[in-house]
Parts: sequence; structure tokens; C-alpha cells
Amino acid sequence: MHLNDFDYDLPEHFIAQTPLEKRDHSKLLTYNRATGKADIKQFFGILDCLQKGDVLVVNNTRVIPARLFGTKVNTGARIEVLLLKEIGKNTWEALVKPLKRLRLNETVRFGNQVTAQLVHKDEAQGTATLVFSDDPQQLGETPLPHYITKQIKDAERYQTVYNKTAGSVAAPTAGLHWTPELLATAQQKGVTFVEVLLHVGIGTFRPVKTDNIQDHKMHSEYYEIPPTAQTEIAKAKRQGRRVICVGTTSMRAVESFALTGKTVGDTDIFIYPPFNFKIADALITNFHLPKSTLIMLVAAFIGREKTLELYEIAKRDNFRFFSFGDCMFLS
Repeated sequence: MHLNDFDYDLPEHFIAQTPLEKRDHSKLLTYNRATGKADIKQFFGILDCLQKGDVLVVNNTRVIPARLFGTKVNTGARIEVLLLKEIGKNTWEALVKPLKRLRLNETVRFGNQVTAQLVHKDEAQGTATLVFSDDPQQLGETPLPHYITKQIKDAERYQTVYNKTAGSVAAPTAGLHWTPELLATAQQKGVTFVEVLLHVGIGTFRPVKTDNIQDHKMHSEYYEIPPTAQTEIAKAKRQGRRVICVGTTSMRAVESFALTGKTVGDTDIFIYPPFNFKIADALITNFHLPKSTLIMLVAAFIGREKTLELYEIAKRDNFRFFSFGDCMFLS
């Protein structure tokens, strides 16, 4: 399939710049593959879509303060760093801007007490390895996506309410709609929540630059499927109950497990049409960027034409798009 097959027009005013005051008051577009029926409600109406016995898989990753701004020690030039993965004690794989102007062994200063030395760079991938004098996260900021131009008052609004394990550079945004009260009500209805982990990294948001999408190479991301999640998912599949993935990251984690049998490790799974889903029966997901690997994943689940059709419905009804935007329930 070609990259342009996953393109759509999105005027800038549809891009949500700030989260809603109440997490669960975002809009929800539901679509049932069996009936072909689509409906619109608010997210707290997800309770009407859930059934006793459903297993909801959530990603309990936490976004780290990964964005830093520093200056080159020798020239004072401004350098921006996005931490991606800690690969050793205070040693990080990172995105650096501008990478071309930072030479090997050059030093960057952050604040008054932390420095970093560039020890390796891969200009083709746009990544670098930096060795810091101390933990860089103490000076970092929450790394909001590039299309969000406004600062948020409360950085916790870019975290799910069930976050636990720090390691992501972007939020699993389908989880941002849940509140503790909504989770508790769903559990009272007989829905089981299980936690998996996938640290969102550059692989999730790196643009696809190849015309033939099969030529795109995903960057690997770390995931874990704990024993409790393995047991509950296996039991649900045996008994014919639905496994519902909250977000594309949860789906990528469980489908990686299904493909490899590995419960812990790195995954570079790239889900695009056609794809044989072995675990996921339903998906809760936000609206994604044109030509992104995420819209390709959605297209693999419900079909490319239906995906683009639902996106047009969302625009017609003034849905908010991307990280702080509204979402879909696809069953």
C-alpha cells in the first residue's frame, strides 16, 4: 500500500491544543464492524458499550520529563534534546536539534549543574548518544507533541490516571479519557482491567517517509505483559469474551506477545493492512495524524476506507483531533 492511501485533510482548528476540564467529557465515536453502525456520545457513555466479562487492556507507562534545552559550552548555541531511552547510567539515546551542528565529544550544558557529552550520532536516524554528568530528568520538561503550541497548566493531564512505570516520551493518549470513578463503575459492571506496559518512543511517532509503507522500519520500544495480564487475556480468549485494547500501544504490546511469545522485550511491530489480529477484539483510540503508523494500525483493524470515512464523520461533528482530542470505540 502507498503512503498517500492514508492521507486526509485536517484544517488546523481541529487540533486540540489543551485537554478538556473533565477527562471523560470528550466525544466518543463508536463503530461496530458486525452491524456497520456508527454513533456519537461522550466518553463516559463508554459504559453502554462495555459488557460483563470484557477485559480492558491498559498501558500503565508514565511519561518522563524528556525535553531539555541547553547550550553548547564552546559557542553558546542553543541545543534541544528529547530523551528516548536510558541505555546506561546517565547515558541516553536521544533526539538532538540541530544534530548536524553538534560534533562528537562536544559538551552541552543544561542549567547550572548538568552537562552532556555527545559520544555517538546517527544522522540517518536523527538520533544520538549522550553521556550526562547527572540525571537529566531533573531539568526536563513534559514533552508535548510538536503540534501542541500551548503549555498546559497541569502536566499530570498528559498522564493517565493509572500510570505507574516511567519510561515514555509520549502519552498513551486513549487512556487520558479515563477517570478513577469511570474505571470503578466499569469494574462494578463486571469489566476486568489488566495492565501491560509499552514505553512509547520514537517508533510510535516517527513519520513514514517511504512511498511503499512496507519499506518503513519501526524503531523498537520496550514492552511487558505481566503474568496477571497473560492469565486474564488467555482466559477471556478461551471463553469467547472480548479483549479490548485501550490505545494503539496496548494493542501493539499484546499483538507483539501473540506473534513472538515473549512477555518482556523490545518490539518493532508495524501493524498495517492486512493484519491478522490474534488477541484484540476491540480498540479505543484517539484520532491520529495523516500518513502515520497509527492511522495505518486503525486501518488494519477496521479497513482503510472505513477509517477515512469515520474521520470525515468526526470532522463533520467537530471532533477534536490528536493527543488531547476525542476518541473512537471500534468493536
